[in-house]
Amino acid sequence: MNETKELIQQITEGIQNKKGKNIVIADLTQINDTICNYFVICQGNSPSQVIAIVDSIKDFARKGTGSKPCAVDGLHNSQWVAMDYADVLVHVFLPETREFYNLEHLWADAKLTQLPNIE
Repeated sequence: MNETKELIQQITEGIQNKKGKNIVIADLTQINDTICNYFVICQGNSPSQVIAIVDSIKDFARKGTGSKPCAVDGLHNSQWVAMDYADVLVHVFLPETREFYNLEHLWADAKLTQLPNIE
C-alpha cells in the first residue's frame, strides 16, 4: 500500500510540475468491485497542456517509483487522457470534458481528497 501512496505522490507532483489544476484523489479502496484502488483526476487548460501533464506524470512516476503506465489512452485528441498504473488510474481532462463526464460525482461514494492549486 505504501508503494501506491508513493506512486500517487509522484503522480501529483508530475501534475503540479506542469501547472495542472483541480487535482482530486478518489480513494476507492472501500468500494467493492472497482477496477483500481485510486483515481487521480486533474485538468489542463489546452490539449498541449494535457499532453505536457501526461509526459510529466510519466517522468515523475518512472524516476520516483520505477513505475510505467500499463496503458495510456486519449492522446489523439487530448481532451481526456487516461493513464493506467494498475492500482491507480489517472485522468487528465480539459475543463469542459471533465465537467461533462463528472467522474467525482460518478464515484461519490469514494473518499475524495482535493489538493490546492499551486500558482
